[in-house]
Amino acid sequence: MAKKKRLWTFLAALACVFWGVSGLFAKGLFNISAEITPIWVTQVRMIVSGIVLLILAQATGKKPFKVMTDKKDMVTVIAYGLLGLLPVQYCYFVVVQQANASIATILQFVGPFFVMIYMVVFEHQVLRVLDILAAVGAFIGVFFLATHGNFNHLSLTPVVLFWGFLSAVGVATNTLIPRRLLDHTSSLVVTGWGLLLAGISLVIVHPSWPHLPKNQMVFWLMLGVIVIGTIIPFQWMMGSLRYIKPSTATLLDAFEPVAATLGSVLVFGLVMVPIDWIGSVMIILAVMALSWQPKSERLKERPN
Repeated sequence: MAKKKRLWTFLAALACVFWGVSGLFAKGLFNISAEITPIWVTQVRMIVSGIVLLILAQATGKKPFKVMTDKKDMVTVIAYGLLGLLPVQYCYFVVVQQANASIATILQFVGPFFVMIYMVVFEHQVLRVLDILAAVGAFIGVFFLATHGNFNHLSLTPVVLFWGFLSAVGVATNTLIPRRLLDHTSSLVVTGWGLLLAGISLVIVHPSWPHLPKNQMVFWLMLGVIVIGTIIPFQWMMGSLRYIKPSTATLLDAFEPVAATLGSVLVFGLVMVPIDWIGSVMIILAVMALSWQPKSERLKERPN
C-alpha cells in the first residue's frame, strides 16, 4: 500500500507538470501561425478529449449515457461544460497567446480564492486568519507580476489580466458546479460529456476552420495538448485520489505553474525579473496555505 501511495503521489505530481507543459505546446502552436487561434485549439482539444474519455468510460463499464437520461443531471453536465470547462480552457489559451504559458497558469492558479469567496457568501463558511493572509498575499503576488512592482506601469496588459481572471473564475465554477453530480457519477463520464458538449457549443457559436500551415509540428503540438495536456494527466490525477488525500493533491497543483514558468524561461526565452519570481512564489504559497488543514482535520480526511 505504501508503494502504491508513493507511486500515485508521483503520478499526481507528474500530471500537474503535464498540465503546465500543455501551455507550452499551445504557445508553440500560436507561434507557428496567426491562423491558429485559442478558439480552434480549444475546440479541437475539447471535442477530441471528450470523445476519448467517453470511450474510456464505456470500456470500463461507467455507463456514460446514463447521466443524460436524468434531466437534472443533464442540465448540470451542460452547465459544467459551458460555465466551468469552457472558461478554464478557452480563457487560459487566450492568455497563453497574448502573453505566455507561465502568466496564464499563475493567474489561473488564483482560482481557489474565487471558490473561497463563493463559500463565504453563499454557504456562510467562516474565514480563518490564514485564509485572509493568503488572499492578501496572492493579491500582492498578482500585483508584482502585473506591474514589476512599479505603480505607474503595467507589465501585463489589461486584456491579459481580464482573460486571466476569467480563467481563474472558471477554475471556481469548474470546481463548484459538478459537486452534486460527482457524488453518484464517475468523474470520467462528467468530464467527458462536459468537454464534448462545450467543444460542440463553441463550434456552433464560433466555427473556426483555419488554413493550417503545412508544418508537421502543428500535428505533434496539438497531439501534445490533447494527450499530454488532457487525457493522461486527467487519468493519473483521478486515479491518484484513491490513494492520496485531496489536500495532498491540492498541494501538488503547485507543480503546474512551476513547470509552465520554467518551461517558458527555458524554451521560449521568457525573461523574468526578481520581482516576477517573488510574485509567482507568493501566489503559489498563498494557494498552498489556503489548502492547509490542522492535523486534527487531516486525520479525519480519507482518500477517495
